[in-house]
Amino acid sequence: MRGRWLAYLVLVIFTFVMIVPVYIMVKVSLSAPQDVMTQHPPYWIENFTWEHWSRMFESGNLWEPLRKSLTVATLTTLLGVVAAAPASYVISRMGRKWKYTFVLGLLFTRMFPDVGIALPIAVNFIKWNLVDTDLGLILAHLIPNLPFLAWILVGTFETIPRDLEQAAYIDGASRLEALRKVVFPLAAPGIAVGALFVWLNSWNEFTYALYLTVSERTLPLQTYYFINRGDWFQSASYSVLITIPVVIITFFLQRYLKAGYLSGAVKG
Repeated sequence: MRGRWLAYLVLVIFTFVMIVPVYIMVKVSLSAPQDVMTQHPPYWIENFTWEHWSRMFESGNLWEPLRKSLTVATLTTLLGVVAAAPASYVISRMGRKWKYTFVLGLLFTRMFPDVGIALPIAVNFIKWNLVDTDLGLILAHLIPNLPFLAWILVGTFETIPRDLEQAAYIDGASRLEALRKVVFPLAAPGIAVGALFVWLNSWNEFTYALYLTVSERTLPLQTYYFINRGDWFQSASYSVLITIPVVIITFFLQRYLKAGYLSGAVKG
């Protein structure tokens, strides 16, 4: 009983630590300057205003970064799933030795920090005229996300018994039909989780965007621009805007994040 209360206390403290910065971010974006630029700012919003959000929407600097971030994150996710799902299925059906080698290879590609490999990638992309293009940023985002997604999906396909495929073959299904009607529907929760992580990684990505963007910024770069200028109200408004799609997508896909959901998908 004492351990349960201690766990609740830790959970409350952890929730408080996580929520307070988000609240302050929202508060700054909706408060008049006299509520923020003071030695003792109030905890609650005393002088509410939409002025900072109006400036953001009317500045003409929002829609292109928003379009670019949405386009890059969505296409990175789609291309990543299309490339990683079949490859992960093949790896999951390999022998133990080869499967272990490929999984180690996937993890090996994630050992290098993005900031260390972004520069040589940017140098090559300059030669290929991919700088400041959506395609260049999509390809750059696939470099760290594709091994990560494949690593998740290998684990997902491993939970699907081969007996289900054998049963489909006995019923007259071809290999492609077995994959389309049996394997991939059962793997859908894992694919959704992997796609969610890839979309979030691409949406929030900063390092590659900084190297590969000259004039057409993404939303994280646009936020960084206002932070550098010291405009806290525009920084807070852009930060809230970046967070809104993350909250919406996580809300609709959170049921796939439940522990044990993947293993439960093939039971019964």
